[in-house]
Order: sequence, then structure tokens, then C-alpha cells
Amino acid sequence: MAIPRFANKHDHVDFLSPTAMRDWRRERGLLPERVPERMIILYQNGLWRGVREFEATSAIGGDAYYARVVTLDRTDGRVGVIGGFGIGAPVAAVILEDLIALGVREFISMGTAGGLQPDLAPGAVVVCTSAVRDEGVSHHYARDDVLAAPDPALTESFAATIDAAGLPTRRGATWTIDTPYRETAAEAEHYRADGVLCVEMEAAALFVVAAHRRVAIASAFCISDSLADAEWNPHFDHPGLVHNLLALYGAAVDAPRTSGTSGTSGTSGTSSMSR
Repeated sequence: MAIPRFANKHDHVDFLSPTAMRDWRRERGLLPERVPERMIILYQNGLWRGVREFEATSAIGGDAYYARVVTLDRTDGRVGVIGGFGIGAPVAAVILEDLIALGVREFISMGTAGGLQPDLAPGAVVVCTSAVRDEGVSHHYARDDVLAAPDPALTESFAATIDAAGLPTRRGATWTIDTPYRETAAEAEHYRADGVLCVEMEAAALFVVAAHRRVAIASAFCISDSLADAEWNPHFDHPGLVHNLLALYGAAVDAPRTSGTSGTSGTSGTSSMSR
């Protein structure tokens, strides 16, 4: 059975829009006082705690997910950070939708991923250029033949800052799946042979949602474990991972703003990757 199960869903209008939810919250005084220009989305709790403990930050106020957003004082409030909400495409997509409706137009999603290629060492950085849509969220936003891809201009801006930080970097595709405990060795081998670099839980959904809403997004990952040798090899406590995650966060903050907010990337075209 294909997803979505309802035929021709993409021809129909949203029943509940993010702007309608925003307006409902506004009427009740639940919206934040300020809106940053760029939002960095974090998934690792340790990194999220570190930002709040060691950065000078200001809460933007408001209720719901807005209460988790802080802005960095060193950016005069232009850069916001959100974390501590969990992992996976469904929750990340809801947060993205709510923040877009609020007025944020540039996003960087960063975290960890499992390596599929044997030459990806612990902590190696993958700058994502496309994503295999093996999760459910993106299929409710776009038909199967739509490529999940980030904004090219923001990706280049982010990648240049990562390179300037001296991080070991590869560019390529990721495999996005909702269920880490149901990844199989056969799937990992299939995507490894297809040239996919890593596996994670959010990128494909975020790319398709961002394209649908015409905002810019980029994403990069640090390799935290490996599925390249037909077995699971964890490296979550590797010192190179901790160091590179911090450096990747710094690059996300420092990457120059771009004009790439047209949302044209990922809205058409057929992926060469297997679904």
C-alpha cells in the first residue's frame, strides 16, 4: 500500500494550516515576542545543553515549541537555536512548519548519522545534497518522484564555513528512515552500493516541507556509528565526534545568510535513488 493511502491527496487543500494554528495562538497571546532570521535545529541533547550553558542566549518567549527557542546574543538575535524536542521526521517537520508560519525563512538542521561507506571515520562530516525518502512525512507533501534536496545557495554557504573550520567533509546523499530499529543489513548494503553516504531520521522530510513552503534549508551530519560492514559499530563516545559536532554547530552559526529562499529546490524532478 502506497503512502499516502488516500488517492490524489496532493490535489487537495490542507485541512489545518500552520498559519491557522499560528493565528489561533496569537489570539491567546501564545506567540513569541521576537523571530530570528535563521534557525539551527539540534537533535543531540548534550549539544543542546551546551548551547544553553556556554552561550549567552535570550528566550524568544511564547508557548508550544517556541518556548524551546533561544537566540544567540552574539548574533544580535538573528540566529536562533532549538533542541531538546526529540528525534525523527514527524516532530521535526511540525517544528519546521510552526517556525515557518512564525516568519523564519532560513534553517540549518545538524546532528549525527550512521555511516554507510567504510571510509567514513567517526566524526566525519557529511554535507547533505539529497535524501532518499524512506520516511512517511514527505510523501504527504509531495509525490513519489519529487527529489528531496536542500537549498543550493544555503548549502554552499554552510559548506564553505565547514571547510573553513578544517573539518573532514564529504558531500552526498543520505537515507532518511523513521525506524532506526528496523534498518536491515540488506537495506544498508543496497544504499551503500548506490553511493548513499549515511542514514538518519529527518533530512528528507525537512527538505520536502521546506520546498513546499518555499523556504531555505541545509543539513549536515557527523558520523556517530557505522553500518558499512554488515554490522553495527557505535562510536557515540568518540572524541572526534564531540569535537566535530561543536565545530559543525559553530559553522552553522557563522555561515553567511543567503538569498536562496525561493524554495525552488526539491520541488520537481525524479530522484535516481531507490525509494
